[in-house]
Amino acid sequence: MSEIPSLPQRAFTVDAQRRAELASAFQTGADSYDKIRPSYPEAALDFTLHGDPARAVDIGCGSGIFTEQLVARGLEVTAVDPSRDMLDVLSRRLPDVRTVCAGGEDTGLAAGSAQLVTYAQAWHWVEHQAASAEAARLLTEGGWLVLLWNQLDVSIPWVHRLARIMHAGDVHRPDLQPPVGRQFAAPEHGLWHWSMGLDFAELVELTKSRSYYRKSSENTRAKVEGNLEWYWCEHLGYSTTESVAVPYLTHAWRARKRTRR
Repeated sequence: MSEIPSLPQRAFTVDAQRRAELASAFQTGADSYDKIRPSYPEAALDFTLHGDPARAVDIGCGSGIFTEQLVARGLEVTAVDPSRDMLDVLSRRLPDVRTVCAGGEDTGLAAGSAQLVTYAQAWHWVEHQAASAEAARLLTEGGWLVLLWNQLDVSIPWVHRLARIMHAGDVHRPDLQPPVGRQFAAPEHGLWHWSMGLDFAELVELTKSRSYYRKSSENTRAKVEGNLEWYWCEHLGYSTTESVAVPYLTHAWRARKRTRR
C-alpha cells in the first residue's frame, strides 16, 4: 500500500525571514493565482463546518477561493490576508465580505468574534504558536480551528515526478500533522481524493502560481517550463491541448479550542 502524502516538515520549521521572503511572492499576481488554483471538495467543507458555526474568520484567504465556499454554505465570513492584491480580487468576487489586510499572528479583530477560524493553504505562512494564540483569541469557547491543504497526490509515481519538476513541495510524509498551540485539543484529520482536469497551458499556469517559480530567476523559470514540456509531451505522451485528470488530495485538520477551567 502506498503512503499518503502529507506536508513536508520544513514547511513548519523555516525561519521567519525565509518564510516572509517566500510569502512575498503572493503580494502581486492575484488574478493569475485565482484563475488556476482549485477549490476544495464539498466533503472537506462538511468536515470544516462541524458543529454548524455561523461566523468564521478565513485567514490567509488569498483571492477568496475557500472564502467563497464558506459564504455559499451560509456563513458570515471575515477574510484576512496580508496581500492587498489578493483582497482586491476577493472583493470583486465577494463584495459583501469584510476584508482585513493583516497577518494571522495579529488580525486586529475583536476577541470572541467567530466560532470558526480557517486556514486554507496558508498555515505554513505563519508562526504557528503566535497564530494559534490569535486564533484562540478570536474564537468563542469551544470554537474550531481548521487547517486545509490541496496537494498533488504524489503517492502516484508519475504525479510525484511531476510535482518535483514543478517544485510543488508535495512529498510523502504520512506521519506529519501541522503543529497547533496548547490552546487547542489534538487535531482530528480528514482526507479526500479527487482529480483536476488540466491541459498543458493550465499546468504551466499552476506552476507559475507556486512561490518557488515566482521567486526564481528568468533562467530558472525557463528551465522549469522546458522540463515540464518534455515530461508532459514526450515522456507522458500527452498533447498540449489534451485535458488530463491530475490526481489530487485534500488534507484537513480541525482542532477545538480548549475550554477554560
